[in-house]
Amino acid sequence: MTDLSKNKLPNIHSLILDRDDSVLKIWLNRPEAKNALSAEMTDELNLVLDSVRDDRSIRTIVLRGKGGVFCAGGDIKGFKSGMQATDASEVAKSNRTFGDLMIKLNEQPQVVIILVEGAAIGGGLGLACVADVTLVTADARFRLSETSLGIPPAQIAPFVTERVGLTQARRLMLTGARFKGEEAVTLGIAHGVASDVTDLEAQCETILGHIKACAPGANAVTKGILFETLRRPRAEALDFASHGFAQCMLSPEGLEGVAAFVEKRPASWNK
Repeated sequence: MTDLSKNKLPNIHSLILDRDDSVLKIWLNRPEAKNALSAEMTDELNLVLDSVRDDRSIRTIVLRGKGGVFCAGGDIKGFKSGMQATDASEVAKSNRTFGDLMIKLNEQPQVVIILVEGAAIGGGLGLACVADVTLVTADARFRLSETSLGIPPAQIAPFVTERVGLTQARRLMLTGARFKGEEAVTLGIAHGVASDVTDLEAQCETILGHIKACAPGANAVTKGILFETLRRPRAEALDFASHGFAQCMLSPEGLEGVAAFVEKRPASWNK
């Protein structure tokens, strides 16, 4: 297991990074604050995601919180200091930076798995909505608490709405509804619920095994196609997809995948 925070990213303080073969595990590491999202943590997550974006040897990113809690949302102390500002445009600019992180994590070429235990509140719930696979414990607590603080869930609102649909998003945001793991699955926020942390980790290992059967380049192109499908008219999206298909088919990865199928053997990446 390799500690990337020491080898490649010396300025990381609020995260712990561990690489195990093709899996990069990112731990939110502010357990004393229930892993609340500080400006420093947001900047560091951006740095890490940028640094591995084009590295196909990293096939999966697993995001999790230290101390038995995933993420309690935004750093309220940081909000309070922001209230001292008099220029609304500066407050808006600061808020918008978290939206950039949400976009980046949502469309990261690697497969992103988020493991939720303890709680995912506010921005933490928003993060859970941009993973390719989100697994939660049955007793994990969820809430969009922003409106109870007198602010909107501004940067996470589009992503939560995309995940759960407009009707449920309205209910969750405008009532500050509290719910747990089973309902997170019912709402579509999570894909699986675990009885406890041991089960959570076992389910994650099973999914990591499934990902190993998928070519990393093909997965990256597939994610790009998925998001362009949402942005472009249908014909343009299909044109984009056809170029991605050709790129993969003619690549060494595509040639290896077809050869492995014909020869009835595992592909080179499936180890």
